[in-house]
Amino acid sequence: YPGIALSLKNNDTYLFNLRPGSLKQRIVDVMGKRLNQYLLSVNVDTSLCKIEGFVGKPESAHKKGVQQYFFVNGRFMRHPYFSKAVMSAFERLVPEGEQVPYFIYLTVPPQNIDVNIHPTKTEIKFENEQSIWQIISAAVKETIGMFNDITAIDFDTVDRPDIPTFNPNGEVEMPKIRYNPSYNPFNTPHQTARNTVDNNWEQLYEGLQGNKSADNNLFTPTPDTETEPATTDNIVGEKSSDHYQYKGRYIMTAVKSGLLVIDQHRAHTCVLYEQILARMGENRTASQRILFPETVHLSVAESVAMEKIMPEMEALGFDISTLGAGTFAVNAVPAGAEGLDMAALVTEMVHTAMEDGNAKAQDMNQQLAAKLARSTAVPYGQVLSNDEMETIVDSLFTCANYNYTPDGKKVLAILKQQEIDNLLS
Repeated sequence: YPGIALSLKNNDTYLFNLRPGSLKQRIVDVMGKRLNQYLLSVNVDTSLCKIEGFVGKPESAHKKGVQQYFFVNGRFMRHPYFSKAVMSAFERLVPEGEQVPYFIYLTVPPQNIDVNIHPTKTEIKFENEQSIWQIISAAVKETIGMFNDITAIDFDTVDRPDIPTFNPNGEVEMPKIRYNPSYNPFNTPHQTARNTVDNNWEQLYEGLQGNKSADNNLFTPTPDTETEPATTDNIVGEKSSDHYQYKGRYIMTAVKSGLLVIDQHRAHTCVLYEQILARMGENRTASQRILFPETVHLSVAESVAMEKIMPEMEALGFDISTLGAGTFAVNAVPAGAEGLDMAALVTEMVHTAMEDGNAKAQDMNQQLAAKLARSTAVPYGQVLSNDEMETIVDSLFTCANYNYTPDGKKVLAILKQQEIDNLLS
């Protein structure tokens, strides 16, 4: 009821002091100021129902702590079926597993709903659920398109044909064919390059003759009919010291059972993750002051959770001060986190604390360490020397878990010698 002033006091402290205003202003006052820039208006009136309210833009999608609310005839309700209708409009616009906030208000004839199907009265049965589902989905899609929130495809117009409009009174001419009479398909610049490669093919194998005798066992096929687990003993003990970087993404090296392929970014992430956790465990986390402090806007519930986890945040290297009205200033961050989106990081850590009920320092350390490791690890496309690749590979196999990253992505794979033989048989 945005037209009514509301206030809520706890221990002589105002948690809410809401002034009368528009629906959007009431949502922003309750949920936080940062939501204001993401809200898109939904408004449609049909014979079955009237739908109004707001949905978030695709960039407001989050995995945790998303505000999603349905109201029918001014009454709060939960309706997973209608929630799918809203999210269907954002298909392929938000990453899989993420949700957008929405505040949808439905007005339907009271005789078309049943509020007595659940003791808490929060689940409501609609007489025309499928039709309303279609209306909600269409209304949200129209809202997204109306506000041009879907990225438009800019087609390449270079060398496009000029198609004139048809003139019934004009003369029609036969199209003219243009060609180059001196064109010779057997005399192209590519032919010269191909001849150069064919005549100098020996250069592709320079340097292999000297190492062949030393690492002859690496080039000799060995029968391997049994599948061996990817353990440290059968990888590190028999791996080659020579590595090959494939397309700036993978590190490839020969091992006893075949060819080892390592994702360089994920491998370096695992290494940095354990190093950062070790420094945190020894309380060696340094802080880095920010030249321009970054502000974070939180709702009332988020602000309460933020006050609880403030000591843990400071132990991690954060310096956060309260500005009032749900606004916090991030003055310093842990060393190495300067390039991260601090507002998103702090908000996600607050949501994690709200879902867990109580913030554990170990969980917050792991969450921060994973983000720092991903942001500072070797990026894809960076060319590595053999020594750099050797350092990453050796450091990877000293990790407690070298098969998967902190978020569960696979780091390495082994192409068995028998599989290689089968491919070339």
